Amino acid sequence: MSELTLTVMRLGFLAVLWLFVIVAVQVIRSDLFGTRVTQRASRRGSEQNRPPAQRQQAAPQQPSGRAANRQRRGAPSKLVVSEGSLTGTTVALQGQTISLGRAHDSTIVLDDDYASSRHARIYPDRDGQWIVEDLGSTNGTYLDRTRLTTPTPIPLGAPIRIGKTVIELRK
Repeated sequence: MSELTLTVMRLGFLAVLWLFVIVAVQVIRSDLFGTRVTQRASRRGSEQNRPPAQRQQAAPQQPSGRAANRQRRGAPSKLVVSEGSLTGTTVALQGQTISLGRAHDSTIVLDDDYASSRHARIYPDRDGQWIVEDLGSTNGTYLDRTRLTTPTPIPLGAPIRIGKTVIELRK
């Protein structure tokens, strides 16, 4: 092998090694410090000081039009935090995906050391049933003391545990 080929291979290996080190440092930094939180301008001044999960309470409880016809009788209409730092927080279920985690853009922002940035999501399926899915979190998402490995339907009133936070679907 020529000296030039050997030098190019050494430099290529060194570049790949430095790239790995830089990516590893960025991941560690993001885990330690999280993401930067920026203040968003709101329509009403009173909403500015409330967390995103509580802002959802002001939305109408029932969807209108065809979506109202699809909603079954006895189907859950809200998501309630029953334990943890956000106890009492309620989010109206309107057919949208609800994200849970420490990231500032999550629907419910969890201030919990055991929660990942993008921990889990709750979404409706085509039958109007709500599904919970763990998004590859380190500490896991539990539905009624069972760790989730696949997207799972949520029974009404069943506790969903993420770290110290417990969330339930209610009517």
